[in-house]
Amino acid sequence: MERAIRFMAPVNNKTADRLFKSVDELITKGTSHIHLLLSTPGGSVFHGLSLHNYLKGIPVPVSTYNFGSVDSIGVVIYCAGANRYVVPHSRFLIHSVKLNLKGGLSVDEKQIDEYLKSVKIDQHNIARVMSDTTGRSVESLESDMVNRTTLSPEQAVQYGLAHEIRQELIKPGMEMITIGEPVDGDKYQPRGVRFGK
Repeated sequence: MERAIRFMAPVNNKTADRLFKSVDELITKGTSHIHLLLSTPGGSVFHGLSLHNYLKGIPVPVSTYNFGSVDSIGVVIYCAGANRYVVPHSRFLIHSVKLNLKGGLSVDEKQIDEYLKSVKIDQHNIARVMSDTTGRSVESLESDMVNRTTLSPEQAVQYGLAHEIRQELIKPGMEMITIGEPVDGDKYQPRGVRFGK
């Protein structure tokens, strides 16, 4: 049975954990194909890369869909799809990795160097994921990240990021788990629904 997950949230430890658990649950249920619908502003590079690698390694095919806006590390999660779709009125944003330092943080020269190396490695890994997906060179993708590249659906297909523009997201009767809507005070709690037969 094919099942879907709608992920409409930033990528952080809570939402990533929900997505990992939701995927595990669907695999345990004997799901034959996972459809991952994404609309996300991005977020944690650590969690985004981990989700990408996990989705690529599970024994179930995954199709990804951009149904709104997929930005930043969300693009890396989107790249995990063996089939990648985008709706007509949507967009992608590719940009370089940022280092968020909390106020009052004191660092020495070695720590600064360590942070810089981490940012460069993360940026290179993201570019490699997108290179493997699009067939473009790592260098050109790193340049596009620095230049903050925005892609329309048509440009995403031409870029090699998406396979096809389509309006249809899920089939009638398909079960769906949603991550990103308020449920009992926890706005990232997954909940299941089934769409008409």
